[in-house]
Amino acid sequence: MISSQKALEIILDKTVDFGTEEASFLEAQGRVLKEEIVADRDFPPFNRVSMDGIAIDYNSFEKSRRSFSIEGIQAAGSEQLRLQNTENCLEVMTGAILPKNCDTVIRYEDVVIQDAVATITTEAIEKGQNVHSKGKDRTANDVLIRKNTLISAAELGILATVGKSSVKVARQPKIMIVSTGDELVEVDNTPFDYQIRRSNVYTLVSLLKRLGIKADNDHIKDDKAVLKAKIGSYLEAYDVLLFSGAVSKGKYDFLPEVLDELGVQKLFHKVAQRPGKPFWYGKKQNVSVFAFPGNPVSTFIGCLKYFYPWYKKSVEIPYNHQGKAILREDFTFKPELTYFLQVKLDEDGGLKIAKPVVGNGSGDLANLTDVDGFLELPAERTEFKAGETFPLITFR
Repeated sequence: MISSQKALEIILDKTVDFGTEEASFLEAQGRVLKEEIVADRDFPPFNRVSMDGIAIDYNSFEKSRRSFSIEGIQAAGSEQLRLQNTENCLEVMTGAILPKNCDTVIRYEDVVIQDAVATITTEAIEKGQNVHSKGKDRTANDVLIRKNTLISAAELGILATVGKSSVKVARQPKIMIVSTGDELVEVDNTPFDYQIRRSNVYTLVSLLKRLGIKADNDHIKDDKAVLKAKIGSYLEAYDVLLFSGAVSKGKYDFLPEVLDELGVQKLFHKVAQRPGKPFWYGKKQNVSVFAFPGNPVSTFIGCLKYFYPWYKKSVEIPYNHQGKAILREDFTFKPELTYFLQVKLDEDGGLKIAKPVVGNGSGDLANLTDVDGFLELPAERTEFKAGETFPLITFR
């Protein structure tokens, strides 16, 4: 049995490059960018009007002129006009190019317009005001988005702005999620008293969806021959296999034996942690196999603690973003195991405060609805004091 820290080190040492693919920019949100995005022109590409109002030559204002005859209107999206007489003005709309021979915009709120004459009603005018100068934000060929950035709505807007209708992103791994056990039935079935509905798989599907991964799933009965045949085919077709169940010491926990017979190299089996002690991890060539215990909380924390950072490192985005939280009250856990304590979070002065919410063990799926995450308590201690800070793993 190895420590939780050692287990994570082994997993992070076995990351995989899934390659790249082209994606429509509209479908790129949540994906990892695999190219640098540069400005195709200055930002903004012209001296841009940032307020509806009038545009003038500031020299005229400086010479005490306050009333300006209106020569016309510079609309957004129309070709640049020229102010013919610098003692006059042009009406301008937000987003329009600044007319030639103009350098200052006065908003409508600071002028009175009557009989095609605009009169400025304030003395608080500065040269160049309300003009977003060409290239002020970025200049042509500046890097706007760096490679390995996780694409959000902000990046999506940049892609559209520079005309990147398709973009190179990290290919998402092909993942099969497998549950095992004769006691499980489908969600839309009515279980007998000795059965339960199949939920762990869909928890994993949802957790992977948060990463932008669409996973397939299957259920295999406790039949070694069937397990071996199906898993053998999945090892040929997928990049990652995620299992829930059949890794403990039960008479029908065939998974470690089957994986060994199929040539999957076991890198570890059993981690000094609770929940999730029977966790099994291995590889066959470039196929990674995560086999979590079947209790729902074990599967849940296993995915967050181990699969999430493995995936993020594989696609080259920051993965060590565990937060921290302050324990609200004393807590005792005596076994020498890393303990993932379920907690409800509050904030106090910007600090996260974690209140323990003790459930009924790793089979208590309902308890997860009452919490926001897990505090990771170290194995070498048994007493944890209020006010101490510990690593935090969240899922909300």
